[in-house]
Amino acid sequence: MLDSQTRSDLGVTHHQGIARLRVFSAHASAMTLCLIDADGTVTRTVDMASMPGGIWQAECAELVNGQRYAVRADGPTTGTSAFDKHRLLVEPYARQVSNVGTVAVPIWTAQVVESEPFDWGTVRAPLLPLRDVVVYEAHVKGFTQLAPHMPEHLRGSYAGLAHEDTIAYLQSVGITAVELLPVHAFASESFLRRQGMANYWGYNTLGFFAPHADYASPGARAAGPHAIAREFKGMVKHLHAAGIEVYLDVVYNHTSEGGRGDETSMFRGLDNATYYRHDMHGNPVDQTGCGNSLDTSEAIVRELIIDSLRYWVEEFRIDGFRFDLAATLGRNAHHAFERHHPLLEAIVSDERLSDTKLIAEPWDVGMGGWQTGNFPEDWSEWNDSFRDHARSFWVRDIAEARSSGVHPEGAGAFSTSLAGSSNMFSDERGPLASVNFVTAHDGFTLRDLVSYNVKHNLQNAELGRDGTGDNRSWNFGVEGPSDSSSIETLRRRSMRNLLSTVLLSAGVPMLTAGDEVARSQKGNNNPYNQDSPLTWFSWDLSEIQLAQLAHTRRLIELRGKHQVLRPSSFNHGHALSEHGTRRRWFDALGNPMGDGSWQGPGGRTLQVLLDAYIPEADADFTGDAVLVDGERMLVDRLLLVIHGSEDDAALRAPAVDQVTGYRLLWDSTHEHPDEALSSSRVLVPGQLTGLAGPSVQVYAVDVEHAHHHI
Repeated sequence: MLDSQTRSDLGVTHHQGIARLRVFSAHASAMTLCLIDADGTVTRTVDMASMPGGIWQAECAELVNGQRYAVRADGPTTGTSAFDKHRLLVEPYARQVSNVGTVAVPIWTAQVVESEPFDWGTVRAPLLPLRDVVVYEAHVKGFTQLAPHMPEHLRGSYAGLAHEDTIAYLQSVGITAVELLPVHAFASESFLRRQGMANYWGYNTLGFFAPHADYASPGARAAGPHAIAREFKGMVKHLHAAGIEVYLDVVYNHTSEGGRGDETSMFRGLDNATYYRHDMHGNPVDQTGCGNSLDTSEAIVRELIIDSLRYWVEEFRIDGFRFDLAATLGRNAHHAFERHHPLLEAIVSDERLSDTKLIAEPWDVGMGGWQTGNFPEDWSEWNDSFRDHARSFWVRDIAEARSSGVHPEGAGAFSTSLAGSSNMFSDERGPLASVNFVTAHDGFTLRDLVSYNVKHNLQNAELGRDGTGDNRSWNFGVEGPSDSSSIETLRRRSMRNLLSTVLLSAGVPMLTAGDEVARSQKGNNNPYNQDSPLTWFSWDLSEIQLAQLAHTRRLIELRGKHQVLRPSSFNHGHALSEHGTRRRWFDALGNPMGDGSWQGPGGRTLQVLLDAYIPEADADFTGDAVLVDGERMLVDRLLLVIHGSEDDAALRAPAVDQVTGYRLLWDSTHEHPDEALSSSRVLVPGQLTGLAGPSVQVYAVDVEHAHHHI
């Protein structure tokens, strides 16, 4: 672990007024600082001195703002070492990275970026409670590249994301946190460049301290690294002013250097034996599927990652991080995952990261790589089981029932996910450890999930081998776009069912940008190299898309209004509490769900009565107050009705407590959310009525009030 008060002095710093470069390499025999001009010519070299602890150091007055530089390292060329004394290398703490070569043959160099004051004004980080977060996963370029509401030169940039109309849109949807696909400087893989393609997603890191320059506006790029940093900070400032947090998707599990024999630009040339994992025979250990895996059992690698996180939090005021393939980060010297790995624990315990949200993608492709539910306290995790159960319940099972007449599963696994996945996350961690999603950048969009049976990835130039085949999707009878109004109606309802599952479940909801308007990628479930309108957000919305947007807004509004949908702890008992929602489960006829009702295919109709205490000061409704630990509390109540079958069913609302009726607030069978409010539908407890499916309904709960108040 690292002392939270330490400050790394690696990279370019000033020591007693003198510019100094320090680089780690435990196995180098010599290292040289190279100053470089704009066309890639080395103009001066400075021998670096060997210092204790594997540090190499050089002082150079010419390391000033904007100066390009690189290092060369000499050493062994056998075993796990791969030194080449002629190769220019990026030093790991570079604040900006640029290519002075060509697209086909890049020569990556660092640039000096000295700290400068930035006017944050009175804007402060939102510091949102995790229970109030609605995450929106977006690509910086793709989100605004087609935006008509801003000048063309701002589209696809940090400034475009910060544009007032972009932020107004996010606010109107109800988004409280944007999670940006990688913005650390990254490079395109050599095999993509040979095909004239580029890495669009950015999971190919080249600089852990450098904003990706291509996402800055043309003016900022022309003005240099400081202008790029200012534009990035301006984006964060404007989002914070709107109450929206900023999370970064960070890739510390591997780098852009690929596997053995691929390009060398940084770690491989500096100290391959230390920075990367190898087996006992000296072969690279690839647990990421990208050719290399950073070795976090090494203290210097852990220090690099902690320093990078601190830098983005302190310099750019980032609010949180989503860690790509985070299981790799938790592997020990024997390459096995450890829940209490020193890096995972250090990130949580670091005082300088204390207000930071931490989200793990809790798997990788190595042995024992699936670790969902197994990260330490204070981590949240992408919950792939939630994704799979939701897709199965609303899509795959419906498809199988139509072909065979029988649903393959009941509602047991689905209901557990809806309630916060307590089967996966301990009581100490609670439901907020679960980041709930049904789609992400990797995989089908929501629209494609209900429009395609199989992936359509040939345009990725990998002969269709890329992308998962386990999509749990269904095309409802026609592959791709359909002229059938009945098919399109069912697809829209299915999307609403899936959206409601994400936004009404206990945990932290995450939406993929564009799902709120039914964006399609034409069945491509791995468009990592498609920088085109296929992957960009289209702001030209049809009436049908606007209706889906309205449904998303209404669901997020309901989530924000009702704390009963946002518990921070599990409630396994029968008593009311403030932080843990009590759930009482009933079947379609209003009877308590028995043990045998959950797994059978006939038990796919659920009613769940939610209630919890809410401080009277936070409530926007009236009712009888009770004192709980000296604080006045009201009871927040909702009824969710879930019908996971295409067959219509009989429904009898549960008769419990002092409930007098259930008023419809939202219904997935409606094409527009306002239809629910205009319908004035009320369920009377114990009265038999009809239920169309598959569908989800949300009801307010009316109760008899006592004649006295506290």
